[in-house]
Amino acid sequence: NIEGIAPGDDYGALRQALDRRYQRIKAGEIPAPDLLVIDGGPAQVAGVVAVLDALGFESLPILGVSKGPDRKPGQERLHLARTDAPPLVPGPTSEGLKLVQRIRDEAHRFAITGMRAKRAKARTVSRLEEMEGIGAKRRQKLLARFGGLRGVANATVEELASVEGISQTLAEQIYRQLH
Repeated sequence: NIEGIAPGDDYGALRQALDRRYQRIKAGEIPAPDLLVIDGGPAQVAGVVAVLDALGFESLPILGVSKGPDRKPGQERLHLARTDAPPLVPGPTSEGLKLVQRIRDEAHRFAITGMRAKRAKARTVSRLEEMEGIGAKRRQKLLARFGGLRGVANATVEELASVEGISQTLAEQIYRQLH
């Protein structure tokens, strides 16, 4: 739920997410992790270190995971924060690397699913919210009856008018605006 950051500003989004999360940890609302694993190389690791150091988390271990030179699975590099050590290159058969890959893939899945749900909700709600005469209760009844915006858009004027609170005139207006 990144807000106010320009699209494509990965560093800004990362800073905002870390700041929000670690402010809650600092306040004692949630426990601190034993290890922070991030998807990124030296530049991302440095950005994370800067944010966390500013918040007082100088001793938290941070591991960056970057794709290898050909960006193929199994060639990942592991970057340890706050060290001059070269990246670790575990190799494609490493069980540790497989675990790190699964963690990264699950984090990606979680983020993408959340982003898609937020985008879908915004599309659904905004189209109906923009219509004059459609408040929260009518919108809720329409979405419940037709199973979502697509169902509302596929409904006939008569079907729309059969929903409690939707007059024939309002049904015609909804139909026109969705077609």
